[in-house]
Amino acid sequence: MMEKTTSEDPACNPEETASESAKVPTAEPPGEVAVSESTGEEQVPKPQAPAPQAPAAPATTKPAPPSEDVPSAPLLLTLEDVSNSSVTVSWEPPERLGRLGLQGYVLELCREGASEWVPVSARPMMVTQQTVRNLALGDKLLLRVSAVSSAGAGPPAMLDQPVHIRENIEAPKIRVPRHLRQTYIRQVGETVNLQIPFQGKPKPQATWTHNGHALDSQRVSVRTGDQDSILFIRSAQRSDSGRYELTVHVEGLEAKAAIDILVIEKPGPPSSIRLLDVWGCNAALQWTPPQDTGNTELLGYTVQKADKKTGQWFTVLERYHPTTCTISDLIIGNSYSFRVFSENLCGLSASATITKELAHIQKADIAAKPKGFIERDFSEAPSFTQPLADHTSTPGYSTQLFCSVRASPKPKIIWMKNKMEIQGNPKYRALSEQGVCTLEIRKPSPFDSGVYTCKAINVLGEASVDCRLEVKASATH
Repeated sequence: MMEKTTSEDPACNPEETASESAKVPTAEPPGEVAVSESTGEEQVPKPQAPAPQAPAAPATTKPAPPSEDVPSAPLLLTLEDVSNSSVTVSWEPPERLGRLGLQGYVLELCREGASEWVPVSARPMMVTQQTVRNLALGDKLLLRVSAVSSAGAGPPAMLDQPVHIRENIEAPKIRVPRHLRQTYIRQVGETVNLQIPFQGKPKPQATWTHNGHALDSQRVSVRTGDQDSILFIRSAQRSDSGRYELTVHVEGLEAKAAIDILVIEKPGPPSSIRLLDVWGCNAALQWTPPQDTGNTELLGYTVQKADKKTGQWFTVLERYHPTTCTISDLIIGNSYSFRVFSENLCGLSASATITKELAHIQKADIAAKPKGFIERDFSEAPSFTQPLADHTSTPGYSTQLFCSVRASPKPKIIWMKNKMEIQGNPKYRALSEQGVCTLEIRKPSPFDSGVYTCKAINVLGEASVDCRLEVKASATH
């Protein structure tokens, strides 16, 4: 329509036409200016020879409508959004809608380097915001919008700069799970499987390093997707400990996250131990820390004692930090051995360091016994101080039978069921400690009902007690 308006101007004022042709690329003011000047020239004196020749123009050319009939250019054409396949623009209505009223707006686009303007919709749209979709990455587009009335389209409003269609860039960001924000501890031989989510557009590129160096592909495998990266170690070793750093790149932008992994195992025992001194009912010990702490700090030491008679170990100290200690309340006349374990997060060391010499707790010096003292003989035949009690049990629940015996020397304990020895049967476990005799029957059934006998025998004689065990069968419905 602009071109039609310009084609009539030479007949009116050639000087004005030259200035108007210089303004044609803007496509906005010339339409209005040309029409307003042509209406002004109609009042100039009429002797104009070319005027009657105006109909000689091509039949397809129509005179431009008066400026009052067409709307002015839309206002504030603004680029609202650009994605990798669409463009959204908005505008404000024109200042002048024209005498014939507004029918809508026509949005047109022209690819950079082309000369043809292509309308986005076939008909004018009564909207002030429009989205152009299905665009190709890399396109550069010029956009303009015109207001349309029944008399025609008004001058267009055009964006100042071409719009470049390209994929949106989203800065990379790594989201480290909460449990990995502190040192991640695993035991030797366990699996390490870390999934680290991230975000960014276009698809980020992720790389891992271990203590600043590239990963050992024979030990560590990495799988990276669009939204996360997984670091996997099938069987962790102590050499896998250290700082692992994940770097995510997106077109010159990067984000980093560090994860500390510590692979540990049980510590070794203390290097050495010795008995420093023995006095009264006390013994002083000293040991040296283990050479191998299991790749982590020690939680302390466990100290145990055992007297020579029973050989049973009892814990005296747990998670004890110093490397010297004093063991008190030892029994006069006994001889003791001591051992020390190291302990870390994985538990106690597989073995302990044991003292080579015994700690003899001597009796105090006493004056000679008067003559005629007869040493008492404490030997006696077995006798039960607490007999067995009849017992009723439920099938499937382990039960225990108890009794206590007194004898010197220590008697041999024999358990029988219905007068048949049950020694060696894995269903039964017999214990005897400090004169208390216990028989544990594991998950009894009605078949285990009967009379149980405990017999104690030493060189001076024997004694026995018995009881009846009844295992009630479960009721069936």
